[in-house]
Amino acid sequence: MKYAISLQLVLLSVLVGASGHAAAEEITVGMPAPEFELLDQTGQLHSLEDYRDSWVVLYFYPKDETPGCTTEACEFRDNIFAFREINAQILGVSFDGVESHKSFAEHYELPFPLLADTDGKAADAYGVRTKMFGWTVAKRETFLIDPAGNVARHYNSVKPDTHSVEVLADLKALGAQAAPN
Repeated sequence: MKYAISLQLVLLSVLVGASGHAAAEEITVGMPAPEFELLDQTGQLHSLEDYRDSWVVLYFYPKDETPGCTTEACEFRDNIFAFREINAQILGVSFDGVESHKSFAEHYELPFPLLADTDGKAADAYGVRTKMFGWTVAKRETFLIDPAGNVARHYNSVKPDTHSVEVLADLKALGAQAAPN
């Protein structure tokens, strides 16, 4: 009996994971990207469906105003015109709330939505919830989503200071280009 209960607990911990939330299906290239509805730093609701027919750079990051997250956000900011030229929308996502995102976006003049995943549902759907220094946060991972809504690339190892350039190069390799005039 004791063995059966222990086995059940082990199986439950594998299914639920260390975060206490149900494990998401592994996100793989070619599959439809999980839908979401999240508020940005201005209180506007965003969903993946809003960006159909555009490339989406959905980047998850641990925390506003931290060194790596600031570097990554500013690198995307500094390349914003190149992303816009090829019809690619950048969306940053963390567990921080709308007010924190508003302050972060204003402080660094970030010209793209920062989405508040305060309940972690989007992070769970994309499989990026983790614990860091006792805090529940999103892992620093990015999903490149094609205009049809499918995952085209998954970056599970991100260097904040070079990631923006890496994503731009991949978008161009995947055929993203400026819309004809």
